[in-house]
Amino acid sequence: MISIEEKIQKEISTKKEGTLLFPADFKHIGSSEAVRLALHRLYKDEFITRIAQGIYVRPKKNKLIGELLPTAEEIAYGIAQRDKIKIVPTGVYALHALGLSQQIPLKLTFLTDGAPREIKIGKQIIKLKRTTPKNLKALGKISSLVIQALRSIGKEKVTKEQELKIVELLKEESETNLIHDLDLAPVWIQKIMSKAFLNDKN
Repeated sequence: MISIEEKIQKEISTKKEGTLLFPADFKHIGSSEAVRLALHRLYKDEFITRIAQGIYVRPKKNKLIGELLPTAEEIAYGIAQRDKIKIVPTGVYALHALGLSQQIPLKLTFLTDGAPREIKIGKQIIKLKRTTPKNLKALGKISSLVIQALRSIGKEKVTKEQELKIVELLKEESETNLIHDLDLAPVWIQKIMSKAFLNDKN
């Protein structure tokens, strides 16, 4: 009879290297406790890598630099997919994602409609911060980041250089998404975002 561990190992073998693995992925194979124990044994046998409690990965190997692990951002979106929640980058992380800050944040903060929590990934921390539904309604990836980045900077602290860069970035956003997301932003942010829309129309 094939053990739960062997069944899980066989299923993991069919997944791409770098795939995130959660105990819930294998609930069809056995009880939650049996699955957790099986994953722990596979981790001890170095078949998979544990990157945080309850989060594993089928490691991706590189001949030159060895094992490649998912980024904290990939892990955050993996958790969101698992838990069927929405997340939106905010704070310093939103600034960094747009290229408005060279600082690599040790804490990646996301707004979410899920449970608030912090997950430690090596030296980095993923923070999920509960928010209102309105803050998660933006459709555009760029415009969503822009709204959160500008909120982080503050109305009186946005430099001309930052504003110009934001306008250029927003020109890459789809017109439909930009029009939709304008209504979700505070008035002072709308004024900055609408410059990209007007310039794009000319």
